[in-house]
Amino acid sequence: MSPKSLSLAILITALTPAVASADGLPLPVDDAGPSGIVANDGSGRYVTVGAGRGTVVERVNPHGGRVLDSRYLPGNLTVPVVALDGKPDGLSYNGHTLVLIKPRTGFPRARTELVVLDTRGLRVRRRIDLRGDFSFDALSRDGSTVFLINYLDPRNPTRYRVRTLDPATGRLAPRPIVDPDESADAMRGFPLDRVTSPDGHWHYTLYDGAGGHPFVHALNTEEVQAKCIDLPAFPGTVDPSSVRLSMGPGGRTLKVGSLATVDTESFKVTPAVAKPPPEAAAKPATESGGDAGPWIAGIGAVLLASGLALGVRSRRRTRSATPA
Repeated sequence: MSPKSLSLAILITALTPAVASADGLPLPVDDAGPSGIVANDGSGRYVTVGAGRGTVVERVNPHGGRVLDSRYLPGNLTVPVVALDGKPDGLSYNGHTLVLIKPRTGFPRARTELVVLDTRGLRVRRRIDLRGDFSFDALSRDGSTVFLINYLDPRNPTRYRVRTLDPATGRLAPRPIVDPDESADAMRGFPLDRVTSPDGHWHYTLYDGAGGHPFVHALNTEEVQAKCIDLPAFPGTVDPSSVRLSMGPGGRTLKVGSLATVDTESFKVTPAVAKPPPEAAAKPATESGGDAGPWIAGIGAVLLASGLALGVRSRRRTRSATPA
């Protein structure tokens, strides 16, 4: 393990057990429950609010906040996030399926709990209790397939596999989803940001690479296939936690901050042409793609800020709410 990823692992080990209501990710990030997620057609925002030993899930009007529907569910549940920037997910493209996850209290965890809801009436379709440590990753457009991140090493949250789950039966598919052109161990790191193609087929997640080169994990939820798109190393002057993904017109290109552009048909990567400042040009790059300082400082700030926010939120979630 490189010094950069080793330092990050030490930081995570020190902070994660102290977080009482972290999301499903193996790092303390903002809980998406109170802010929720908005349906593609804008028909509602789905949020979760703590209610004693249970959770109230609500569908509210995105324009004004009026509660349109609600239901009380036993247990602590939240809208999942899929990247360190707090990007929410869990709602299918067609808006009919919502997946909630039980927040973790540390890393690793022995079991993972999910609840699959029908958004029409917020009816519970299935409660799922999985043995092992998972976080939510994506949903197929119609909600018929759930994609999960399965953490493999209890001492290293950067090692993972993508697994599929049938929400109707609660069963995992036996084989992980991997890029046939890549080594399985090539998929390592922490998710920094996520965007979805306009048609909802592809989910693109930027990973830091766990001390190696960063990459975009492209997941096709309809054909159930994955592609790892290797990126140029982050310059030493760039804080990886600040890099954001964005889609070009029609979803034909994927922009990785100001660093590179990806053709989403061929997956060809075109690095951005930029003249580095004199001090950056004179500074040799490390194996991990640059100086570890900005990244460690950036992730440290994310962890610290998230930990403080979660501490406040955990007290707020205990307020009582009237079951629907």
